[in-house]
Amino acid sequence: MLPPVIVGVDGSAESLAAAEWAAREAVRRKRLLRLLHVRSWHPRQDGEPATAAQRLSARRALRRAGDRIGRTCPEARWEEEQVDGPATAALLRVAERADVLVLGSRGLSGFTGFLVGSVALGVAARTVRPVVLVPVAFRETVHRDVVLGLDLADPCDQVVEFAFEAARTRGARLRAVHAWQPPPPYALGPGEIGLIEGPRRADEWREFMAAILEPWRDKYPGVEVVETLTEGRAPSALIRAASGAGLLVVGRRTSPSPVLSRTGPVAHAVIHHADCPVAVVPHE
Repeated sequence: MLPPVIVGVDGSAESLAAAEWAAREAVRRKRLLRLLHVRSWHPRQDGEPATAAQRLSARRALRRAGDRIGRTCPEARWEEEQVDGPATAALLRVAERADVLVLGSRGLSGFTGFLVGSVALGVAARTVRPVVLVPVAFRETVHRDVVLGLDLADPCDQVVEFAFEAARTRGARLRAVHAWQPPPPYALGPGEIGLIEGPRRADEWREFMAAILEPWRDKYPGVEVVETLTEGRAPSALIRAASGAGLLVVGRRTSPSPVLSRTGPVAHAVIHHADCPVAVVPHE
């Protein structure tokens, strides 16, 4: 059986927006949608079964999400699941069997409900599967661009493929964005692109980007690709490019040690400031 699209729901407006987005994504991917509620957890309750109040709260949250999906995406097929917290650990366990995990966010002001900042960022930093964070105010429309944050120094296949597949299933244009900054002279070795003067340096990066994307254009001939190369900081460039987009895709390097796992500065910035859903795709 194909792994499902899983969305965390807690009854909040943020999680309802995430549930609606996840339902549409499940239809696009031809996957089952799983509505997941993490029951509240406190140290004194460790090992105790869920209380009647917790079970009632979970049923209400799941019912609200199901009602929202029934109105906005009736073609979606879904099932429900309840698990016990702590929230970060529970979401990380569940994410291992997901095609993609979807969580809601407030956008500029952080996260709410059980998806508080530390939980959502902890999941995005440590999960082995792609995570999509959906701003509460986002409203999906057809043919919005999919934006790919392309690191030409580390063009990971998992990240690029996720973005191309997202564009294909949406019938959308893919906009690949790379931001470059001139390196300091002491960091340069003989023959490096940074030794070239500004305009020629940009041309070199542009040729490099075209070469990286060429096999993906061949694999996805139906996806229109726009290449954007800009000088400046990557977070700022991606946040600008994502304005009005349908999805922003960025990568995150995994670490063999969970203690050392982190989102990285680019992913961290766009999670907090992009006004569209952000997909964080882990890669080695």
